[in-house]
Amino acid sequence: MLDKITELYAEIDAATVTSKDELEQYRLRYLSKKGAVTELFDGLKTAPADERRALGQQLNGLKNRAQERFAAFQEVVDAQQQAAAAQPAVDLTLPVIPNLTGTQHPLSIVRQRIIQIFERIGFNVSDGPEIETDWYNFGALNFPDNHPAREMQDTFFVQKSAENPSADVLLRTHTSNVQIRLMEHVRNSSAGQIGGFKPIRSIMPGRVYRNEAISARAHCQFHQVEGIYVDRNVGFKDLKDTLYHFVKELFTKDTKIRFRPSYFPFTEPSAEIDISCQICGGSGCNVCKYTGWVEIAGSGMVDPNVLENCGIDPDEYTGFAFGMGIERITMLKYQVRDLRLYFENDVRFLRQFEGL
Repeated sequence: MLDKITELYAEIDAATVTSKDELEQYRLRYLSKKGAVTELFDGLKTAPADERRALGQQLNGLKNRAQERFAAFQEVVDAQQQAAAAQPAVDLTLPVIPNLTGTQHPLSIVRQRIIQIFERIGFNVSDGPEIETDWYNFGALNFPDNHPAREMQDTFFVQKSAENPSADVLLRTHTSNVQIRLMEHVRNSSAGQIGGFKPIRSIMPGRVYRNEAISARAHCQFHQVEGIYVDRNVGFKDLKDTLYHFVKELFTKDTKIRFRPSYFPFTEPSAEIDISCQICGGSGCNVCKYTGWVEIAGSGMVDPNVLENCGIDPDEYTGFAFGMGIERITMLKYQVRDLRLYFENDVRFLRQFEGL
């Protein structure tokens, strides 16, 4: 029996365990009820009486050695399992995930295209606050207090002042407020410089708000891009040439354009711009109300009162301004018949613009 104990000592010391399965095999081989160490304890009953004490001490030492080695192997296996659990599982049978290309929102596509067209003819881009005072949104733009022209635009007011309407705070109804701030800034920065007032040629894209019922053709929030050009000897022909170029570049060379006399408090004379319907080709549909024409913008020569409100001499300087809704332009360009789709974030709609 002593030789068997010596042999098991050597086996246990030489054993290696690298996995959970090997650890279980080690336990079954040496420490289970039918293991080698247990069998030797059972054989102790048949050993000579004078040898049992010495053999028992040897067997206890063997058992302790086997348990120590088992505990050490278990620590190694547990550490390996924890390290493996920290790593993400990789299923090599899964198909390869393709590179998915994101899409731009159609309003962003058209906005960038509008900016690109005007930048190529010398316009830069200006920005301003969406929460504005009554003065910059109405007063400076030739909207007198209680003037009927204010009723043309339903306004979201943030703060109302009964004593001083010019101090009212509101969500801007157009990006014309940026035009006023820009003219004031250029006037102030040009003061005392050689040559005096510096020419302004800029567009103002941005989000605007009006208290309107939401429908397929209207929304309480939408996007505009307005433009202004102020310098000496700016005439109505400059306005027409600019907008003719814009329409031909954005749509097609065959697109027709017309100017209709209109009224805006901040321009005089004023005109609305119509183009031939891009959906029906001018033959008539529900979008163009069967006229073949769709209005896309308002425009005109900057009213002298607006120039004076910004500290610019209207006897020396003139300018033109225009404004258009980006949603309307996008509807025509991509033949979208319901502008509510722009705000619903429906991926089925947005995925149609992949690759544009």
